Amino acid sequence: MVRKLFTLSLAVASATVLAAAPGVQASSPSPSPAPASAKTAAPAQKAKTIVDVATEAGSFTTLLKALEAADLVKTLSEEGPFTVFAPTDEAFAALPKGTLDDLLKPENKEKLKRVLSYHVVSGELLSQNLEAGKVTTLAEVPVEISIKDGIRVNDAKVATPDLKASNGIIHVIDKVLLPPEK
Repeated sequence: MVRKLFTLSLAVASATVLAAAPGVQASSPSPSPAPASAKTAAPAQKAKTIVDVATEAGSFTTLLKALEAADLVKTLSEEGPFTVFAPTDEAFAALPKGTLDDLLKPENKEKLKRVLSYHVVSGELLSQNLEAGKVTTLAEVPVEISIKDGIRVNDAKVATPDLKASNGIIHVIDKVLLPPEK
């Protein structure tokens, strides 16, 4: 009995509050207009290019420095699509002493471009679509893809595949690929 009285009192109190509140209707709800902030479309975010994704990852500072020295940042920011086999900072650190410093010298810019282009393939090659065999790089020299015991590019292991960007794919590799001498 007390419970029924409490429920009845609660219902009467709620009806009284609703009747006294200006602009509140107790009938079926009607859609209210969206607030002004919700009507304004959020600005479209710029799609992240290969260079943007590599920058945000934080483990490609040496690669990015090399791309800048070789004037290839603009190329890898263009439409593409590209597939980049991207060596980490640790991969660059594992190069023989002096190799990176030598490549970064202004007089070796063309050699650096060739090394970096050897890491890039035209087109978007997802790991699930990679097949064993040769793939021609932008250096016009093929790399050897193997898929036995994980994905390998020449003797580099793909540590993290399929980092997606608006203009292609990055596959993180554990070694720097050096093209054969001309």
